[in-house]
Amino acid sequence: MRCPLDRVARWITPSGGVVLEPSPQDVSALVGAIDEWLVRSRPLVRSGCVTRGVTLYRFLRRAGANVSLRFGVGVVDGAVAGHCWIVYRGEPLAESRDPRALFTETWAITS
Repeated sequence: MRCPLDRVARWITPSGGVVLEPSPQDVSALVGAIDEWLVRSRPLVRSGCVTRGVTLYRFLRRAGANVSLRFGVGVVDGAVAGHCWIVYRGEPLAESRDPRALFTETWAITS
């Protein structure tokens, strides 16, 4: 099933009242809890950057964090690859290495 990207963005972006922005420590704790949940949910929940990115985006936005979800394409080990990541305060959040060095951003959910 194919779906327009703007519709996907609307589905995963929470709506509702104003929530106070959490501290960086709270954001870090929430990322840790979500990552742990994703690891424990295997094999019922598919692993990978899209599952992680969409889940982090949804819950961090719901908690009031001003984050965006970025998608990019690049060449890794000689093969074309895609990746998505969360940006918080202008920097990739909880990535083992900066994806901006490997992937050219092609789309973002920023609202």
